[in-house]
Amino acid sequence: MFVRKLSLGVAAATLLVGGAQAADLIIPTTPMPIYEEAGFSWDGMYAGIRAGGIFNDGDDTDGVIGGVVGVNFAAADAFLVGAEVSGDYIWTDGEEDYGQFLASLRAGAVVTDAALIYAIGGVGVNVADGDSDAIYQLGGGVEFLVTENVSVRGEVVGLGDFDGGDDDFFESAKATVGVFYHF
Repeated sequence: MFVRKLSLGVAAATLLVGGAQAADLIIPTTPMPIYEEAGFSWDGMYAGIRAGGIFNDGDDTDGVIGGVVGVNFAAADAFLVGAEVSGDYIWTDGEEDYGQFLASLRAGAVVTDAALIYAIGGVGVNVADGDSDAIYQLGGGVEFLVTENVSVRGEVVGLGDFDGGDDDFFESAKATVGVFYHF
């Protein structure tokens, strides 16, 4: 009888130990990432339209409407460089309307995932009635992401020409607001 009780005790202990081991099974899991990448990158091509005004010496103001195509490259984590070309139609009050075409370089800093500030400089031409004048621009702007691929931009640049006269460094200032699509 002693052997039977001993056998039942050993069997019960074996079952209890087996149940305790089953609770301690190790299930492999994938660790959660420490940093999740943002859903938008300022890198790549973009195109957009803009409108605004050119403020000349005195009280003369011209209207501006045009388009921009460009590309950005990430030089470092929060630093971008890029190039863009723009074409604008400028209508004047009392003078001849003209076209303005510029090739520019941009350098900017990503302030947040949805905000970019930048400096811009470039050269180009004003074209009116078959004549062209060489010009330059220097300025800056700020761009905000509205959706995953759409941003809005405000930009102010000073415009000058290469005529070599004794005039000011900037003859006028151009302020524009635009909407851009990022590819």
